[in-house]
Amino acid sequence: MSYALTDLKPETERQYQRKVDRALREERKRSARSGFQNPANPRRSWILTLATGLFALYCLFPLVWLLINSTKTQSDFLSTFGLGPGHSFALWDNIQTVFTYQDGIFGRWLVNTLLYVVVGAGGAVLLSVMGGYALSRFRFPGRKAVLIVIIGAMSVPGIALAVPQFLLFAKMGLTNTPWAVIIPSLVSPFGLYLMWVFTDQSVPQELIEAARVDGASETRTFFTISLPLLAPGIVTTALFAIVGTWNNYFLPLIMLKDETWYPLTLGLKQWNAQSATAGGQAIQNLVVTGSLITIIPLIIAFLALQKYWQSGLSAGAVKE
Repeated sequence: MSYALTDLKPETERQYQRKVDRALREERKRSARSGFQNPANPRRSWILTLATGLFALYCLFPLVWLLINSTKTQSDFLSTFGLGPGHSFALWDNIQTVFTYQDGIFGRWLVNTLLYVVVGAGGAVLLSVMGGYALSRFRFPGRKAVLIVIIGAMSVPGIALAVPQFLLFAKMGLTNTPWAVIIPSLVSPFGLYLMWVFTDQSVPQELIEAARVDGASETRTFFTISLPLLAPGIVTTALFAIVGTWNNYFLPLIMLKDETWYPLTLGLKQWNAQSATAGGQAIQNLVVTGSLITIIPLIIAFLALQKYWQSGLSAGAVKE
């Protein structure tokens, strides 16, 4: 009897292998029909590739235009094609002129912008992280009411608050000072809500309870255990705050009169409007070059902090 089973075994294995091969062929056919429904075996879509390429060109077109025109002189800027080179390569001369024009006021605007970003956006990130963590991990009366207030604050546009803020700061004597720009930048309802939700998903309550059982204080638990887990959310909140403060235009416009406290956005706007005034000198080449210098720190920040997003996505994919 054992000899008979031994003789049939190779035939059984061949039948099993044929069934496996048949199942694989059917799976390939099904995958070819279903396309993106099977992430392990996606199907190429030329329409989607073309649409993605067009969207990429749309996003990169202003940057390319800015880069090309920052290499032109003022006369070439007005007389040559926008996407074509000028008669001379004047990028370095334009950069030098930007930092020396009007006694180097551009450098002062750059320092002002960095001040508003470091103090304003940095403070907004710190308050958002600490507030979001507290709202997520502590239970207290009125917690749901705070959530309603945060969502309501997110729905109010910043322009609608500009006039009340101006009247309030005027009563306090803070207009035309850096505090008129820094203090409103410290409040970020979206950042607070984002960190609240991110803390709920990224910091296990069991981990915090284990730290408390081991005798760790709430401060130590926050800085040594929770804060490293919140790195992707902190980076996201920081970039939103940095970009919002760096590109802030309307709030400084109504709060500041002294051009020595202008940020880059308001200063470049003043340079651009200079040609429209009586006897004003057209300096569009300096405006374009200054705009290029203005966006370089943002590009560097995005590229440098991209790894934190990638690590956060991969870590979240394996959490249960």
